[in-house]
Amino acid sequence: MTLRMTLVALMLVTTTPALADGHATVESGLSYGPRPAWLISQMADSDLKTRLQSCAGQIPIRTDFSIGHRGAPLMFPEHTVESNVAAAQMGAGILECDVTFTKDHQLVCRHAQNDLHTTTDILVTGLADTCVTPFSPVSGETPASAECRTSEITLAEFLTLDPKMDAAAGDATTAEAYQGGIAAYRTSLYGAGATIMTHADSIKLFKSLGAKFTPELKAPSVEMPHDGFSQADYAQKLIDEYKAAGVPASDVWAQSFDLSDILYWIENEPEFGAQAVYLDDRYDAEDEDEGLIDPMDATTFKPTMQELADMGVNYIAPPLWMLVTVENGGIVPSVYATEAKAAGLNLIAWSLERSGPLNDGGGWYYQSIKDVTDNDGVTYELVDVLAQDVGVAGIFSDWPATVTYYANCMGL
Repeated sequence: MTLRMTLVALMLVTTTPALADGHATVESGLSYGPRPAWLISQMADSDLKTRLQSCAGQIPIRTDFSIGHRGAPLMFPEHTVESNVAAAQMGAGILECDVTFTKDHQLVCRHAQNDLHTTTDILVTGLADTCVTPFSPVSGETPASAECRTSEITLAEFLTLDPKMDAAAGDATTAEAYQGGIAAYRTSLYGAGATIMTHADSIKLFKSLGAKFTPELKAPSVEMPHDGFSQADYAQKLIDEYKAAGVPASDVWAQSFDLSDILYWIENEPEFGAQAVYLDDRYDAEDEDEGLIDPMDATTFKPTMQELADMGVNYIAPPLWMLVTVENGGIVPSVYATEAKAAGLNLIAWSLERSGPLNDGGGWYYQSIKDVTDNDGVTYELVDVLAQDVGVAGIFSDWPATVTYYANCMGL
C-alpha cells in the first residue's frame, strides 16, 4: 500500500462527523486505556488522588490541554501516522509535527534534520551512502555511531524509508544491530508498517482526526541559506502549507527554539505569529532561584519575560522542570513560572511521559523536583501543580491519555 493510500485508509477509519461547533459527535470512541488508572493507583493517599479516582467512569473528551508530543511515541514510532492516530484516540486536541526539510526543500516530519539513523531504517537501505557520517561499529570505549540527514536526500527518497522507534544500539558491530537499543520502558510491538509523513500529510491527517496543530520549525543541520533556501523561506513555507490547506491561524501554534523565527512570524504572518510558541532553552537554574531571569546567559543574550512580551511573544514553552521547584517537601511554581505569568505570557510545558519509571528521581525532565520524585504517582502531582498553580495552557506528553484524563476530570 502506498503512503497516500495508507493515509486515506486511516483517515476513513478515524474520522468522525463534526457538529457545527467543531466538536466530534463520537467522543465516546476515544479511550484512556489502562495507564491513567495505574498512575493514580501509585499515588500516595490525598485529596487529589480521591478526586482523580472519582472520575474513573467519565467518558473521554478531546481537549486542547492535551498535546501529543510527536504523536504517542511512548509506544509508537514518532511522527508517524500510527503514532498520531493513537494520540488522537487518547483525546489529544493538538498534535505535533516537528518540521525539517529535504535536499529538494520539501517539508517533512522528523524531530531533527540529522536523526534518520536513529528514527528510520536508512542505514540498512541503499540510501546509507548518503549519510554524512557512515555507520561505525563499536570500538573499545567508543560506541557505534552514524549521522544521516534529510537534507542529503530528496522527498521521493525520504518516502521510501521505514520509520522505527527512536533508538540506537551503542554496542552494535553491524548496521543491522544498530537498529536496536530501544529503552526498556518503550516497545517495538507497534513499529511494523509504520507510515512516515511529510508536513503536508500531517496537516491532512490531523484535520481528519479533529485535532489542531503545533508544528515545530527545527534548526537546520546545514548552513543556511541552503542552495538558495533561506531561514525566512523555511519559516514562511511552514506557514504557507497551512494556508494552502485552509487551516485557520487560530488552530496553529507554530514553535521554534530560534527567537528570530518567532519574530519573523509576528512581523510577516501576524495572525499565526499571535500564537507562535517560543521554546525557551534556559536550562541553567539549579536551586530555589531556578528559572530566575538573567539577561546574560553565558555567551548569548536572553530577553527577560517582559522583553519577550514587549516583542509580541504571547506563548513560551520550557521543559517541565523549569516551571516547578520544591518547597517544604511539596511541588510549587518556580520563579521562572511566576515571572512569565507576571509578564502576561502563556505557558506550555514539555514533555510528560518521556522519562520512564519515576522511582529514581525522574531524570532530566524532573531535575528540579528529584527529591520528591520517587514513584510514578508523582506524574499526577506534577500535572496538578502545572495546571492549577502554574496555570499552563497545555502539556505535551508522549502518552496523551494521561493528560486527557486529568483535564477531563478537572473540567479544563
